[in-house]
Amino acid sequence: MSLPFHPADGDPVPPALRGFARAHADLVELHEKPAHLVARHRNPARRVGLVSGGGSGHEPLHAGFLGRGMLDAVAPGKVFASPHNKQVLEASRKAAGPAGVIHVVKNYTGDRINFGIAAERLRLEGIVVRRVLVDDDLATESDETATGRRGTGATVVVEKLLGAAADTGLGLDELADLGAEFAAASRSLAVASRAQTSMHTGRPSFELEAGELEYGVGIHGERAQKTIDRPGTEELVDRMLDELVAGLPEGPDEVLAVVNGMGGTTLLELYGLHDLVAAGLERRGLTLAGELVGTFVPALDMAGFSLTLTRLQPEWKAWWTAPAVTPAFPRTIEEVA
Repeated sequence: MSLPFHPADGDPVPPALRGFARAHADLVELHEKPAHLVARHRNPARRVGLVSGGGSGHEPLHAGFLGRGMLDAVAPGKVFASPHNKQVLEASRKAAGPAGVIHVVKNYTGDRINFGIAAERLRLEGIVVRRVLVDDDLATESDETATGRRGTGATVVVEKLLGAAADTGLGLDELADLGAEFAAASRSLAVASRAQTSMHTGRPSFELEAGELEYGVGIHGERAQKTIDRPGTEELVDRMLDELVAGLPEGPDEVLAVVNGMGGTTLLELYGLHDLVAAGLERRGLTLAGELVGTFVPALDMAGFSLTLTRLQPEWKAWWTAPAVTPAFPRTIEEVA
């Protein structure tokens, strides 16, 4: 048993938000009632505000991507729980530009409901709003899944591309349509060898036998639809790439790849996985036009990783490499220079 280092009252979110805001006071501003965070800086050319949010436990998603070049405001929920619609409403009021606001929403029932309620209230106030729904998880692409594919690792890709596009001064409908294209061009898969630690018991939230692997886990620690015998790492990455490439829409031979840790996976492992991904894409006739390696969308401390591929249109490249000054997105060479 290994209990997390959380406060005595058991709710880790409020102090974590305060600590995050202190650590990045030059970039973000925290409002506590209701809880939401706002970027201190935005490109003056931006006419549409970008708002996202979701349950805590996936840090740096979403607050880590607040700032110039990405998001304008974020509504953080409790651990693995949707933010309240009041949080989304306040975040959107502060973020809205003269041409409105876009909500970037992961495809989960609670997020869709609460962002939807906030959107209706915004419209009553005269603020125009559109939604970009991220639904990239191949593990839930099934006729038996009524809600459709979950929103997972591609969220970071959508927020980065959409943020850069918004900084060119595009309008609400143009950005919403682009966001839908970014999401539609992306597919993800995640695996885990150990579940996340329960905050209440200090034990793994589900058990796996030695040599087993959960194939297709969710970012809230959801178990996969199937548990498999754990293959070698090379074989595992090949299997995942086969499914991801088959799941991508037709298009150019250039892709973005995100190798994402689920919280308990070392960078030593992730960079090794990235090497396998790059070689595997080359064997499949695909060019790696952009990459992101690290822990960006974890499930607390789950031992595992996700792979995300995005079929890259030529005109999107400049948006991927455009500078983003946020707490967590890697700063580009251009921005550092």
